[in-house]
Amino acid sequence: MQSRPSDQRVADRLAELYEEDFGGKQRGRFRISMKHMRLLTGRKRVPPSIVRKVSEELFELGYVLIDMETFFVVLAQRTFTSYRRVSDQCLPEARAAKAANAL
Repeated sequence: MQSRPSDQRVADRLAELYEEDFGGKQRGRFRISMKHMRLLTGRKRVPPSIVRKVSEELFELGYVLIDMETFFVVLAQRTFTSYRRVSDQCLPEARAAKAANAL
């Protein structure tokens, strides 16, 4: 009986795929089907607990795993650093909470 790869090994392989040349790009974000995730994890079914563990391991490597239900997306964490930030000015709820705390 063949043993299943560890969550760390699955995360390492996903990180390696990020750096590989495929799909017309030299490297970068990608989606991976549930079928291929089952192959990577050595499972017939990938339960949410395994997805969470692999996601945590991948996060430690600088990547984010997003579960889209029928497939997964892998992105670099640095992708998100240039996104707009929501400020208190954008949210009336935040302004109200700040005013309530000032009392």
